[in-house]
Amino acid sequence: MVARLDLGDITVDVVKKDIKNIHLSVYPPVGKVRISAPLRMDLDTIRVFAISKLGWIKKQQQKLREQERESPRELLDRESHYAWGKRYLLKVVEKDLPPFVKLVHNKMFLHVRPGTIEERKQEILEEWYRESLKIAIPPIIEKWQKRLGVQVERFHIQRMKTKWGSCNAGAGAIRINTELAKKPQECLEYIVVHEMMHLLEPSHHARFISLMDKHLPKWQFLREELNRLPVRHEEWEY
Repeated sequence: MVARLDLGDITVDVVKKDIKNIHLSVYPPVGKVRISAPLRMDLDTIRVFAISKLGWIKKQQQKLREQERESPRELLDRESHYAWGKRYLLKVVEKDLPPFVKLVHNKMFLHVRPGTIEERKQEILEEWYRESLKIAIPPIIEKWQKRLGVQVERFHIQRMKTKWGSCNAGAGAIRINTELAKKPQECLEYIVVHEMMHLLEPSHHARFISLMDKHLPKWQFLREELNRLPVRHEEWEY
């Protein structure tokens, strides 16, 4: 069940869960605010917490409003697409061969069979992004497992609308957003490290920040860099 707090011109959705700590999130694209709180916490306490965070909430909402968004992708020749932080011009090539994607200089070649519909072209491109991440992520995990002394049992790649990644500490599993294949590789590494760090510290509290500062000193710069880059245009749901 979702409760609602009205704090002036800001509305906060409150969800109570079987968790130990309170969590505050501001979601794209318009800055929807949600608090996840322990079952035992009363609404007045949650309200006081939310009021104490109003400055931070407004700052995050302003960032989201200012963030550049891609125009809708139609998969047409010379349309801009991104891979590992670099912009490419799309070239659709129709041949009676198995489909594939190839990067050559500043062009992204999308090879499809003649008559392929737009939805199928999108699927081919999305699958190429996923496969790119499947190749890029394991070396990062291996590198940071040794540094952090943790074990990632498995990782998943999926399209996510409100997060760059997530971690199930109990299962030793992390999830990574497909969109990260479009961003610089150091941004991907930052997200993978962020999620792996949750195997040591589940919250985003002081210990988590201290661990990130120790092991990846430029993590806040990378977070800002990631949040400055254009994000996918789509209709967001919650």
